Amino acid sequence: MSKTLIRGAKVLGGEPQDVLIDGTVVEAVGTNLSAEGAEVVEADGKVLLPGLVDLHTHLREPGREDSETVLTGTRAAASGGYTNVFAMANTFPVADTAGVVEQVWRLGQESGYCDVQPIGAVTVGLEGAKLAELGAMHESAAGVTVFSDDGKCVHDAVIMRRALEYVKAFNGVVAQHAQEPRLTEGAQMNEGVVSAELGLGGWPAVAEESVIARDVLLAEHVGSRVHICHLSTAGSVEIVRWAKSRGIDVTAEVTPHHLLLTDELVRSYNPVYKVNPPLRTERDVMALREALADGTIDIVATDHAPHPHEDKDCEWAAAAMGMVGLETALSVVQETMVDTGLLDWAGVADRMSFKPAKIGQATGHGRPVSAGEPANLTLVDAAYRGQVDPAGFASRSRNTPYEGRELPGRVTHTWLRGKATLVDGKLT
Repeated sequence: MSKTLIRGAKVLGGEPQDVLIDGTVVEAVGTNLSAEGAEVVEADGKVLLPGLVDLHTHLREPGREDSETVLTGTRAAASGGYTNVFAMANTFPVADTAGVVEQVWRLGQESGYCDVQPIGAVTVGLEGAKLAELGAMHESAAGVTVFSDDGKCVHDAVIMRRALEYVKAFNGVVAQHAQEPRLTEGAQMNEGVVSAELGLGGWPAVAEESVIARDVLLAEHVGSRVHICHLSTAGSVEIVRWAKSRGIDVTAEVTPHHLLLTDELVRSYNPVYKVNPPLRTERDVMALREALADGTIDIVATDHAPHPHEDKDCEWAAAAMGMVGLETALSVVQETMVDTGLLDWAGVADRMSFKPAKIGQATGHGRPVSAGEPANLTLVDAAYRGQVDPAGFASRSRNTPYEGRELPGRVTHTWLRGKATLVDGKLT
């Protein structure tokens, strides 16, 4: 088995240490380590983190391979420091049966760049009317534990209750896209001052907050787990904080773009800023940062949503919603949370590896960087600053809101069970 010696890495941002990988596991962590015949990687003070885990990725396969495939999406993930991603169910056909989730899982196994854990749909066809085969998907080779109709809300309270009750049997979790459909008909952006000035249909904060309030109460009532996808408002933060104070089993995620960008950018009418939930106000952004820092929001998830050129290079009203995020997520988190002093690198590891792995029950991921643990690792040059150039993305799509923007940090190496998937910023 091959050996790799990472020399002088700041493990979770601490003092420089050496890390020895032997085969698929970390053999030793310490100073002045040596190993005959090992490949040596000079970290030179770069930050070493456990491989990142994304609980919310759209890989588009099957059905929309024009925007992304499991292979291109996992290559993008490895480029961004991820070793495990959870693939959302809104494919064509929808991942609402054991057959489809097993197909996605096997495609992930074949890619070799990153582990792929499929998310099963809550309802048949994401139509919100009838529960999908939750038990069959869990018992399949894919071993599904997370279920979501993401892209749509499970808006029927009875269906949501039944789903929460069903997943209790195997300690699963329902991940809710919180959007009251009647309150967001025709919505194009955040409802507020900017939408009023631009004359665009507004997506009010209460459309998110009302669903979260309902669902945390349902979770409490049936004694089940609920996860809130892409939380985006200050009001949602307060509801989740209240729910946690009552002991309700709720977790929540925030996307990198909701930590950095505001609805003021929509004034450009550039569809690259069109996303669901929409970019909110500066007040919301600051509340989300504070909530991620204090643990009210548990994790960062990318909501990586690739779209082909023609779906974004059009007028605002006709454009698809979504942004790619796997290859820029860590840089945005460094900009908004680390460089501002709100989180240290150990906090980043917690929010982007340990906790998402725990929520999704990702075996072998989100583990400490210590002897005997799986060698799922990422090395980050935190001192780097550079402009984002989507031409260099591994993703098949280029719909990033950060093109030309200077961001800190660059992932230089990623290891999946000891095998290098990214070396010096280049995919192997």
